[in-house]
Amino acid sequence: MGELSHLDAEGRARMVDVSDKPVTAREAVAEGYVRMAEATRALALSGAGKKGEVLATAELAGVMAAKRTAELIPLCHPLPLSSIKVAVAAAEGGLRVEARVKTTAQTGVEMEALTAASVACLTLFDMLKAADKTMVIDGLRVIGKSGGRSGDWTA
Repeated sequence: MGELSHLDAEGRARMVDVSDKPVTAREAVAEGYVRMAEATRALALSGAGKKGEVLATAELAGVMAAKRTAELIPLCHPLPLSSIKVAVAAAEGGLRVEARVKTTAQTGVEMEALTAASVACLTLFDMLKAADKTMVIDGLRVIGKSGGRSGDWTA
């Protein structure tokens, strides 16, 4: 393991200086799950939730969140995002969220993808909590990235 890039020599938090890094195309994909009862999943997939169309609302919330990442995570660089795609789909035991974010910049978009997936999961939870108090948000992680000095990576 290397040094933590967000700490200076004295151990103080700092924003990483990326001014000398080349601008390259970058992409990151993150996923998360909301585990729930089968009846709750069926309700979400039906589009008949009391708060409206659950999946589309969660997907839109994820897109909106990715655009606000630098405001939420103190040391993140604000990035010009060129594409944000959030998809919610049925999965065993609940719903799976996948967030795919692209930019052409000097630093990666892993945090934007994680933020999109996180907020989409939170939105699903919010919209379905009246139907299922036992839901669990689970498995939030980056599953792939491309671009930049460290190159491509897949979980």
